[in-house]
Amino acid sequence: MQLTIKYFGMLAEATAITEEQLHTESCSVSQLLEKLQHQYPKLSDKDFKVAINQQLVNHNHIITTEAEVALLPPFAGG
Repeated sequence: MQLTIKYFGMLAEATAITEEQLHTESCSVSQLLEKLQHQYPKLSDKDFKVAINQQLVNHNHIITTEAEVALLPPFAGG
């Protein structure tokens, strides 16, 4: 399956990109993050949330279809 990975804020700075396409088998969010942290070691020390198709998910969520994955840094409301 193909995933579109979007990076925002400090996460885009850490990866030096804002978006990429990734081909992978079904996996959990945790497994996907392991792959991304291996590819972009600077992500390992960052705090962020993950959204799949614009819905926040936990790290146990299983990605089984093509999806848009957004890595979201902490943000303050006002």
